[in-house]
Amino acid sequence: MKKQIKFFTTLLIGGLLLSSLAGCSSSSDTKTIVVGATPAPHAEILEFAKPLLAEKGYTLEIKEFTDYVLPNTSLDAGEIDANFFQHTPYLEDFNLNNGTEIISLASIHFEPLGLYAGKKASLEELEEGDEIAIPNDTTNEARALNLLASLGYITLEEGVGLEATPRDIVENPYNLTFTEVEAALVPRTLPDVDFGISNGNYALDAGIIDSLLANEPKDSEGAVTFANILAVQESRKDDEALKVLADVLTSDEVKEFINETYSGVAVPVF
Repeated sequence: MKKQIKFFTTLLIGGLLLSSLAGCSSSSDTKTIVVGATPAPHAEILEFAKPLLAEKGYTLEIKEFTDYVLPNTSLDAGEIDANFFQHTPYLEDFNLNNGTEIISLASIHFEPLGLYAGKKASLEELEEGDEIAIPNDTTNEARALNLLASLGYITLEEGVGLEATPRDIVENPYNLTFTEVEAALVPRTLPDVDFGISNGNYALDAGIIDSLLANEPKDSEGAVTFANILAVQESRKDDEALKVLADVLTSDEVKEFINETYSGVAVPVF
């Protein structure tokens, strides 16, 4: 009798286990895409895209990073399916230095450098001798000077493009002076200068987007070069789930969200 009880108990436990496994199998039918992203605006854009992906049968899981190395090493290790935080020049340099094979699947948005109010509230107040804070790193300094050139405040040596420095200014009719500071510190410098030119992400973090006066044109060399991309392992470039993700992130709904949410601090490029 005891043997029979033991036998039926084993059957019962086995049946429950099979039932449990069957339940897990049915729940795993939901397809999940894990994307690494920095908080703003990347993770916010992905959060908006969640229900759009759900309509196509995919669950989007967002893993936030606060540095620029782990999103790529995690992608290379297969811990995430894609990442969204970088532009192509950074990715190319990362691949070169780390032996990774990560590619851009789609260009999503551009975070233009913007000209922000400092001690003066509008460009109508700009006058001779005004002081403008600009980033001191090579790339962002060139972009800042090109922005001022596009607005007609200075003229740069022809062809200098993204290698421009203040030495390449050939005309400066307003006799503007430039205070070169670390890019992240430009927003903090604004109370002490007439105007400042800041990266979009730093402007978002500092809460100064309401004081944006002008920004890099969408078709500028900076916009084309530094568009933020959806990156994936090269071996997965034809993965259907990742293609769906790219389609959603370049949809009209996402374009409208970026335009309405970021007021020019982030600009769709698709």
